Amino acid sequence: MGGAIKSFIEKALPFAAMVMVECGEVGMITLGKAAMNDGLSSFVYVVYYNALGSIILLPGFILHICRNNRPPLTLSILCKLFGLGFLGICLLQVSAYTGINYSSPTLAAALGNLIPAFTFLLAVIFRLEKFDVNKPTSRAKALGTIVAITGAFVMTFYQGPTLFKTIINHHNNSNENLLSSQKSKWILGGFLIAITSLCSSSWNVFQTATVKEFPDEVIVVFLFCCFGTIQTAFFTVILERNTDVWILDTRTEFVSIVFAAVFGAAIRSSVITWCLNKKGPVYVSMFKPISVVIAVIMGIMFLGDVLHLGSVIGAVIIGIGVYMVLWGQSKEQKMVKDNESLTENTPLLQP
Repeated sequence: MGGAIKSFIEKALPFAAMVMVECGEVGMITLGKAAMNDGLSSFVYVVYYNALGSIILLPGFILHICRNNRPPLTLSILCKLFGLGFLGICLLQVSAYTGINYSSPTLAAALGNLIPAFTFLLAVIFRLEKFDVNKPTSRAKALGTIVAITGAFVMTFYQGPTLFKTIINHHNNSNENLLSSQKSKWILGGFLIAITSLCSSSWNVFQTATVKEFPDEVIVVFLFCCFGTIQTAFFTVILERNTDVWILDTRTEFVSIVFAAVFGAAIRSSVITWCLNKKGPVYVSMFKPISVVIAVIMGIMFLGDVLHLGSVIGAVIIGIGVYMVLWGQSKEQKMVKDNESLTENTPLLQP
């Protein structure tokens, strides 16, 4: 009985944690979008919330770094964490929030469904995933990747007519000029978010490998967060010549930064790193489709976002492609387990 409960908790806890991460991430994106609508620079936003997140993580880092039984923190590990900071914060988050500023949280959540497909492509390229064109599971994964990328192109290049006009008209009286501006930059926003999905897939793979090599999630999360903050601050000083961008003027800007620091930099990064170590990058990436529905609801309710037919069609296509990839992977994993079980049960000596 105790073993069954323990097994259930081990399976349910990562699932519940990832659902919480997706809900909180959409909330963080929505608040960030609202702050950028008020004039907050996406670069400054990323610097501020990661800097505050690093301060929140600092006590845990000090406790872990002072332990006698911690794994050795070598120069090689520090270099990898420096690279993860650049990939996962400086490049990924700046591209993400700049893309969201040009488009919407709904598009960001939908294009995030490309992450499982990109993860599969990277795994094949780096020979972490076997691909055999004669196997139906491999064909399903390849076709699913193509379908998901096609859906992303649909969402980016085709907006279509507006849906839920009666709801949107109620919100859009004061946002008409803003939405018109967003429409003109929609393609650039979609392109930046697609880059974000590729960076996120790469980060998931490399973060998993790093945590396997250095199994202390607290130290890993603090150092890559700290490195990423420094890198982003350096580029922000170069790119944002107007010093006024560093001044926070509205309550929305303060609230978005504090929420992103507590949830995004501290809780989210720690939970994802833990789940990557426990379940691997594919398990983490499969929760992305949940964020689409959450983003649509929150975007319409709080930002007055326009929901276009192209977004719905593209999201459905991406969802189909993602689950084709996940179906192929789950079938292959089941076949591997069945083969291992058959090998263990086969007697060494045949009569």
